[in-house]
Parts: sequence; structure tokens; C-alpha cells
Amino acid sequence: MFSDMRRLGAVFMLACVFSASSSGQMVVGEGAPERVLSADLCADAFVIAMAQRERVIAASWQVDQPVSGAPDWARDLPRAWTEAERLLVLGPDLAVFGPAGPGRAGPILETAGIETVTLAWGEDFDIVRINARTLGDALFAPESADALIADLDARLAGLEERSRARSVRPTVFYLNVSGGTAGSGTLVDAAIAAAGGRNAAAESGAVGWTPADPEWALRVTPDLIVTSYFRDGYNSINQTGARHALFRDLLERTPHIDVASADWSCAGPALIHAAETIADVLDEIVAGGS
Repeated sequence: MFSDMRRLGAVFMLACVFSASSSGQMVVGEGAPERVLSADLCADAFVIAMAQRERVIAASWQVDQPVSGAPDWARDLPRAWTEAERLLVLGPDLAVFGPAGPGRAGPILETAGIETVTLAWGEDFDIVRINARTLGDALFAPESADALIADLDARLAGLEERSRARSVRPTVFYLNVSGGTAGSGTLVDAAIAAAGGRNAAAESGAVGWTPADPEWALRVTPDLIVTSYFRDGYNSINQTGARHALFRDLLERTPHIDVASADWSCAGPALIHAAETIADVLDEIVAGGS
């Protein structure tokens, strides 16, 4: 009960932060950019979470894709991408890019006096904190980073508490629609660990992201399968994870849950929600086996 209350409190705190950001109540320093855009799916996630709504003038071309968790207001914004002409037309004070950066548009934006921020690449919760700090500084609103990080840390602490309360650490196998899985060093691995599970693919030797391989269905006997991108991913002709007989059989005989692709399309503010979704099912599995 205490962990549930703690989790609800953390969610309420972040909701208040987002509400203040959207309503213009978030305090920003003098010289803060008035016109902010994001040009990448991961940049969208951080800008939407941290910038004042009225200052956000455009979001990336991916904002209305199934893999985006953007709210309706952001989906209605003009689109941005890493093309200098397009960015100059939008006229931002600050352009936020994902880890790929602005590309050839960078020098042109610099010449035009447009500030740019490139988020760092990473696949764990530390990178969420690092990118929150980076963007908070660029927005002249470090308290927005403080609030996001405080919420993240509180929710991670809640997950750790729930994990300690279980008698075992169940094994979890990740399966995407193409038939690939995620080993150690991936954001999926980070989410599974935070949820209190053991990554079955990592324990079988997988490192990083693996290509489609139906033999995984013969190598692992997980307590839980986490699927993703089955219903809300990019259009793809490779549906091995959903269609291959070995994977279908594994799914039929193993508890499974689908995590929204928007939760972990990058290591962004929603990664903690993916971990909480997994933890909810682990609680049920352990309770059912006790």
C-alpha cells in the first residue's frame, strides 16, 4: 500500500509540473527562448515534458506517428525536420535535436543566430537525467529538470521497494514485432531491471539489440514476455515476431504484455512508465505463484 501511495504521489507531482509548464506558470530565467521547436522523436518527448506549451512552435515530423506519445496539442503543431530551409522558415530561438544532431543544418542555424541543443544518446535512466539537465539549462528553466528528475527518482525508488517485497526476480523476455530481442546494455534491459525482473535474453548471452531469430523461442523459458511495436510500431514487412510459429507458440504458453512503443522509442521521460508496466505484471505473477 505504501509503495502504491508513493507511486501515486510521484505521478501527481509530475502531472503538476507538466500542468504548470503548459499553463505558463513555470518560472524561466531572463533571456529564455520564446520560440522552441523539436526536430526529432526523442527531442519531442523532452520538449513536451519540460517546455512551456506556449513557447513550443513546432514538433518533429514523427510527432503524429504511432511511436509518439505526444498529446493532441503537440500533434497539431507545424512539423520540423533537419532541413535548414524548413527550420529557418519556422524561426525558432532554440531548436532541439535528438542524438543524430542537426546535421548539415547546424552551421546554417548558427550563422542565423539560432541556438541549438543536441540530446545525448544513451540507453538507461542516467541519460534521462543528463538530457533533462541539458534541456533545462537551454530553456533557462533548471527547475523543470529538477522536477522531472525528482519524479523519476521517486518512481524508481518505488519500483525498488516493490522488487524487494517479491520473493523472486522473475525472468522477462522482450520480443519486438520483427522477431528481435534486447540484451544487456539496452533501454529495455534497464526497464526490466528497474521493474525487478531478470532479462532472459541477456542471461542467455545477448548484448545490445539482436536481429530476428525464431530460435530464441527455444532458448528461453521466461516467466513473462514483453512485446512491443506489434500494434503501434512503424509499418514493416518483417513480422517475424508476430507470425513465426515458434514465437506464436511461446506467446500462447507464456504470460505476456504489450508495452506501448511510445514508452521506449528512446530513453526519454516515459521509460519509467515502461518499467512500471512491467512491474505491475511481475507483481501479479509472483502473487499468483505464492
